[in-house]
Amino acid sequence: MSSPAHSPAHGGHDHGHDESKFQIYVQIAMLLAVITGVEIVAVYLPFAKWILVTSLVVLSAVKFLFVIFYFMHLRWDKPFCTVLFFIGLVIAGGTAWALIALFQAEASLPLPT
Repeated sequence: MSSPAHSPAHGGHDHGHDESKFQIYVQIAMLLAVITGVEIVAVYLPFAKWILVTSLVVLSAVKFLFVIFYFMHLRWDKPFCTVLFFIGLVIAGGTAWALIALFQAEASLPLPT
């Protein structure tokens, strides 16, 4: 039986759980640093532009997912919160795409007189 000082009802903390999350955060931070280093090195390598852009987009998407699921705590939240986040992300992405399409270069040229 656990002692009352360490039970959650008496304000005790599960230090093992906190330390394991801390280790996960440190490991993910190191992984994000390595991915960022790979991105920086990749820019200077002589690859075709489409390969470079594709790899940078994929690596950035991986970093984005790690950040939102671990550092924004979506992994431990209710699935409803994750769904709401992605709904907002899709709406924001669609708005950005619409604005880019609306204000592209040819739309900003002056009208012929």
